[in-house]
Amino acid sequence: MPESFVPGAPEGRVALKRNLGMWAIVALGLGYMTPTVVFDTFGMVAEGTNNVVPLAYLVALIVMVFTAISYGKMTSQFPSAGSAYTYAKNAIHPNVGFMVGWTSMLDYMLLPLVNIIIVASYMESFFPDIPGWVWVVAFTVLATAIIYITMRGTSNTNTILLIIAILAMASFVVVVIGQLLGGAGDGTLVTINPFYHEGVDFGAVLLGATIVCFSFIGFDAVTMYVEEARTPKVVPRAIMLTVLIGGAIFIVTAYFTQALFPDWNIFAPGGDRQYMDDSTLPIIGELVGGQTMKIILTAAGFAATIASLLASQASVARMLLVMGRNNVLPRKLFGFVNPKTQTPTFNVILAGLVCLTGVVLTLADIVHFINFGALVAFSFVNISVIGWFAIRQGRRHTGGDIFKFIIMPLIGLAMTIILWVNLSPEALTGGLIWAGIGLVWLAILTKGFRTQVAGFDEAQPVTGFNKVVK
Repeated sequence: MPESFVPGAPEGRVALKRNLGMWAIVALGLGYMTPTVVFDTFGMVAEGTNNVVPLAYLVALIVMVFTAISYGKMTSQFPSAGSAYTYAKNAIHPNVGFMVGWTSMLDYMLLPLVNIIIVASYMESFFPDIPGWVWVVAFTVLATAIIYITMRGTSNTNTILLIIAILAMASFVVVVIGQLLGGAGDGTLVTINPFYHEGVDFGAVLLGATIVCFSFIGFDAVTMYVEEARTPKVVPRAIMLTVLIGGAIFIVTAYFTQALFPDWNIFAPGGDRQYMDDSTLPIIGELVGGQTMKIILTAAGFAATIASLLASQASVARMLLVMGRNNVLPRKLFGFVNPKTQTPTFNVILAGLVCLTGVVLTLADIVHFINFGALVAFSFVNISVIGWFAIRQGRRHTGGDIFKFIIMPLIGLAMTIILWVNLSPEALTGGLIWAGIGLVWLAILTKGFRTQVAGFDEAQPVTGFNKVVK
């Protein structure tokens, strides 16, 4: 985002320019969500839900709507910060905020890895003779080098990439409609099969919804732009619009894809599940429109995923930097800024090393773990609404306040918990281990929980670095 000296800002400090309208913020949120991800996970979700992918997205969307309402409420109270741990820190307790932030860090650390795996699978589909690990290493080195040198970005670039992705997806839907009218797949434009058919198990749908929650990760990033909005009042609406528009894109695209491919086995001919564990986008494109559609979809997915890779890896480095500067993590390592590049080089390289694990891990391995942290964060945003408004502010004595600040967030919390407990055993085990490490570290930082831990809000300025990173 552009930065400038703004009248009234403290001397020598760069302030963020308020030049983003509501739709610009929505575009940033949708870009962070990466709409083409619906194709990447389609195969594994279709297999897991017995071919009702759009139903899984619908369930996830309902959960996200309630959580988005809670994000909007908290953003109105904390317009200079936009993270679940900031809300939990202020509404509940700083140490609770630390644990929410620590758990959410799992998302930050794994999202660049997810993008690396997806991009590598795209390249592997075009160059099958080149081992996948080569692409993992190549793109990890490239992204790490770029961020090592500079971490700047612009909303205009994001918007352009978003438009390219949506146009490609629209062309895909048009081609699919033509094929359905010609008798392919379900042979009709209007069918209930993508949402319900004999053999659908709602428990499996919930498990699928926990996977596609990964697709919505990023809508909460809209809160990061509150200081750049022309007026902070538009941010709650931007959050809701991002969720609704993103959800509509996912559901519509998944509906037509599922109607054309009512059986997931088509993505694994002869039992070959190569694309099932990484990305089904290239094979979906090829099945629908041959090499031409494969190139169109892959190009769109590639552009959107690279943009998300750079943004997410930069966010990891920036978050670790703030934690280092606040001594939440060892300051000498995590708080170090290279005087030549003005970037947190240790953090950038660490994030790159995590990405290199894509050599042995698949998309199917990662999406469960990344959702653990997201669902914990979403749960505590809903809890924070109750803690801040109903308890700290005492707004619980009228029917309207009870509905807005207790009943609504409780519904959002209940729905989120339903998805949370339906995570795979591996995700729950790994997530709880990560949370346990954070709890031990918190005990060390607070001398056995006798003090409060320092906050580490990603949006807060960092002296000597805020001119480079948002």
